[in-house]
Amino acid sequence: MAIRVTPKLLQSFRQISRPLSSAPSSTIPVLPINFDEKTDTLVSKPSKTEETILNFNDTKKLFSTFSNTKLLRSTINLNMASIDSIVDMGMWVMRSKLMEVPGFRQAILGSVKHSFYEQFVAGKDLIETSQSVRKIWDAGLRGMLNYGLEHAYDNDSCDKNYLTFLNTIESTKFFPPSSISFVIVKISAICPMALLERLSDLLRWQKQDPSFHLPWKQNSLPILSDSSPLYHTLTKPDPLTPQEEEDLRLTHDRLTKLCQRCVELNVPLTVDAEDTNIQPGIDYLTYNSAIEFNKFGEIPVVYGTIQAYLKDAKERLLLATNAADKMGLPLGFKLVRGAYMSSESKLANSLGFDSPIHNTIQDTHKCYNDCASFMLDKIVDKSGAVVLATHNVDSGKLAASKARDLGIGKENDRLQFAQLYGMSEALSYGLANAGFQVSKYLTFGPVEEVIPYLLRRAEENRGMLSSSSLDRQLMGMELKRRVKERCGM
Repeated sequence: MAIRVTPKLLQSFRQISRPLSSAPSSTIPVLPINFDEKTDTLVSKPSKTEETILNFNDTKKLFSTFSNTKLLRSTINLNMASIDSIVDMGMWVMRSKLMEVPGFRQAILGSVKHSFYEQFVAGKDLIETSQSVRKIWDAGLRGMLNYGLEHAYDNDSCDKNYLTFLNTIESTKFFPPSSISFVIVKISAICPMALLERLSDLLRWQKQDPSFHLPWKQNSLPILSDSSPLYHTLTKPDPLTPQEEEDLRLTHDRLTKLCQRCVELNVPLTVDAEDTNIQPGIDYLTYNSAIEFNKFGEIPVVYGTIQAYLKDAKERLLLATNAADKMGLPLGFKLVRGAYMSSESKLANSLGFDSPIHNTIQDTHKCYNDCASFMLDKIVDKSGAVVLATHNVDSGKLAASKARDLGIGKENDRLQFAQLYGMSEALSYGLANAGFQVSKYLTFGPVEEVIPYLLRRAEENRGMLSSSSLDRQLMGMELKRRVKERCGM
């Protein structure tokens, strides 16, 4: 792509490469970066130890696989996504009755497709997604395949979604060897939502009353801790009906078949976390499958997900891993900060209870870093594995530094760093350049089907999007460097 350099264009690049003057107080702090126009270097130098782990000084190396077009488009999209008024307006339009007007709907979907969709979604189908996988694989990254499905309400929808997930697993045979690190499954897509809510209610009540008998319950691990939120279930729930027990059997069958195929194709399966209203049911089904398919001395096949912004996250992690250790069962977890902050707090407040979310972002950071450190130790004794899914630079540095001290490197499949597709590119490539396995969480599907995913990412992760200033600054600096290089400056 040829770039015609004008004074106005140069000024735009200078604006892009500068940090935003202000950011919401809830945003995750990132490494302070300033650009010295005289020396073309970062003014704020990392410490000697940090610099050996993650080096953001060489933007040419960081973004060596980015074309000018991709770099410019990513910079524009990330800047747009960081502006609350644009996000608010977009969500209002997408949820309004205007979307029922045919001409207007097509225009809006077209606009979304060529902006946020292209930035954060890997493709409309497995063919397009395979192209995205090939690009990141050639750049040294791996892919976590996630078809953007969630919240099924009947068995027909669950069966359809099951076949979609199975097809995704089958497709890994045709990708470059080792380019796919995980296939993602959402339990809410293969188990009717009403049943997930009922399972969670019953499990919460059993936590309060251990004598409460659940005849359908199979082998599992501790699901709830003493500090877990139980306000979702304020009265004793009725037992499952025969039809609900049959629906649960069908859910078990779907998940078992998906896990079995993952074993046959040697690709791990990760179950995503969702909101606390249904998370106990999700954990029950996940742990039941982990007990069946994870084998002593081997890398786990089934991974659960821990959301570190929950006050009970670390306690639940310890309870589950301690119980698994006694069984000789290796556990794998994807560790995330969390993606349902607004809805969780609103629900708790409406019921007169404290939010299950940590009171401060610092508490969430501490919980995440503590859980990450704990799981790195589990890798050393081969009793665990972890995907450290983070967009926070400090957490990435801490984990990478400890991993290096423990001798955990790229050859160890028990450790994977991960970031969302289209986000935290500097961190992804910085970690890969430092010698670690790094994956991108690749959501894919037709624009109409992944709209709920995009809306939720926009609403729940606005702080994370606002805190993408590191990427925006470094991308802006690299654009400016390329312009100056083209001009012979």
